[in-house]
Amino acid sequence: MNLKLQTIIQKLEKKFPRKIDLTLERQLKILKKLGNPQDKLEQVISVVGTNSKFSIIHTIFSILKESDYKCNLFVSPHVQSYSERFIFNNEEIDEESLVDLLEDIEKIVGEDSCTLFEALTCAHLKFAENYSNNISIYEAGMFHFADSTNVFKKNIASILGTFSLDHVQWLKNKTIDGVIFEKTAKLLNSKIFLNKQENNEIFKKVEKALLKNKSEKYFFGRDFNILKAENNFIKYQDEFGEIILPKPKKVLGDHQLYNISTSIVACRKLFNIKDEDIKTAISQLKIKARLEEIHSGKLKDLVGKNRLVIDSGHNVGAGLVIADWIKSQQADVQIICGMMQDKSHREFINLFKDIVKSITLIDIPNQTGSITKENFKNKLNGINKEIYLSNSIQESIKSVSQNENSICLIVGSIYLAGEVLNLN
Repeated sequence: MNLKLQTIIQKLEKKFPRKIDLTLERQLKILKKLGNPQDKLEQVISVVGTNSKFSIIHTIFSILKESDYKCNLFVSPHVQSYSERFIFNNEEIDEESLVDLLEDIEKIVGEDSCTLFEALTCAHLKFAENYSNNISIYEAGMFHFADSTNVFKKNIASILGTFSLDHVQWLKNKTIDGVIFEKTAKLLNSKIFLNKQENNEIFKKVEKALLKNKSEKYFFGRDFNILKAENNFIKYQDEFGEIILPKPKKVLGDHQLYNISTSIVACRKLFNIKDEDIKTAISQLKIKARLEEIHSGKLKDLVGKNRLVIDSGHNVGAGLVIADWIKSQQADVQIICGMMQDKSHREFINLFKDIVKSITLIDIPNQTGSITKENFKNKLNGINKEIYLSNSIQESIKSVSQNENSICLIVGSIYLAGEVLNLN
């Protein structure tokens, strides 16, 4: 991050004493000062859920770009730079322009209060006004009910990813029912697309939560589907017909097939998309820090002939799909993990203890909110697996890569994934 961007981010962080405060009053006040730019965006898609939002957004983006549509994207958090959150007219903003935009927002906020995330959301909405005819895709933050992206009076669709337990310390109802309520209770009436869920119980709960919403609804397994076919192809199906697609070479994990299917049905229902454009987009698809294999670079050199894979998954829902991928591998998998303090550390690691060769814990560099490797290990007391500690990303990679025919898998945090990519 350049110094100017770091400085303005720090200024905005001081606008409110807490990093997270789930209310819309401050947000709406700032947006009113800005002329309510959210009301001027003509084609808004809201993407809501615990997991899979980022993958769905970037799959839709890939398809729409291939079909010559122009998009604005707001995603969070970023992996390496704040500029990743700000895409306008199909292009990521450069850091100098982002500094100018955020400085303008800081002046407009003035003496009023706002969280950093609220300021970032307002900045994106205001700049997106310059491209109001584009398709504007907004990723909801922690939940949706009182999230700073939930400020639209209308949208063309709400896309629901997977629902699982995460951030429950912010909820009165700390169950999956509480999570589902927060993410579905204030969805607009338009079209709703529901991704495959972890299990049928969650699917039924989401379906029930959506009963009073008058939107047209499209559910995975009922209105659209995707299956593995022969010769490394996948078969997608919906009311428009069947598409045989090449399995994307740069996207790992069967769970991504479900994300792809939800993205395809949304694009086919909402826009004029050719099958050939879908095939091309999916074949070229790459999703950052989501079971992303690193094929070259400084850290890749450390693993030699072994494989290096990173994933930003940090909750049980994400851990389940990572575990499924591990089980499908024909090599020993050795996990390197660092996490933030507010995560379900034991539950996350417990998913891997019987299916990996080794588990190494590290501190996440440059993150004051991360759990130390020593405290992390103490939380795992009693897990029937030897736990190793390492002093750095490089040291941990060197250590686990002494084994031949193995996969070094780095997991636990999007911040850790970003540090890996920066070091590489």
